[in-house]
Amino acid sequence: MTINAVENKIYTYDDYLKFIEDEVIEIIDGRIFAMSPAPSRIHQKIVTEVLTEIRSYIKSNNGSCEIYPAPFDVVLKNDDEELKHSKNIVQPDISVICDKSKLTDKGCVGSPDMIVEVVSPFNPRNDYIKKLNLYEEYKVKEYWIVNPMQKNILVYTLEKMGYGAPSVYSFNDEIKVNIFKNLKIDFKSLDIL
Repeated sequence: MTINAVENKIYTYDDYLKFIEDEVIEIIDGRIFAMSPAPSRIHQKIVTEVLTEIRSYIKSNNGSCEIYPAPFDVVLKNDDEELKHSKNIVQPDISVICDKSKLTDKGCVGSPDMIVEVVSPFNPRNDYIKKLNLYEEYKVKEYWIVNPMQKNILVYTLEKMGYGAPSVYSFNDEIKVNIFKNLKIDFKSLDIL
């Protein structure tokens, strides 16, 4: 199947599996979204640095969580929904999964504990609106939006009623990773800029 989406069709995970491998897409609420062109160097640098900090913390604390960079399929589904009928398949820049029963050979089925998205100039609406609402709906405990153009980070933490107002940080700040007891990432010390 090619990326020529049919208007008004609701796409599912079953459809997703039929796309050819070099077509990088996500499906949100049953609609296809083509991924941006290859990420910028700064985008990849941020992903590498943040992933390395979290991975080092997990390893040094003998943690059971696992961390994966994109491309890594995350299928978000309701408990009563069959996997093949899921209408939300995303590839977050970074996914942290602490419940290993959610891991499959193809990725993650269910909500990661933490997701980090690095904003691209091509589709900022996806990270700030579509994915924010999606991750809140599927109860991702912590969601970071890292914006290299504005040099800021928004941190959303899941509460009883969903995400509250985000904590806002700059690339000069130290940021607590809330899903872990003692992890703080000092953006100023990262080799990003």
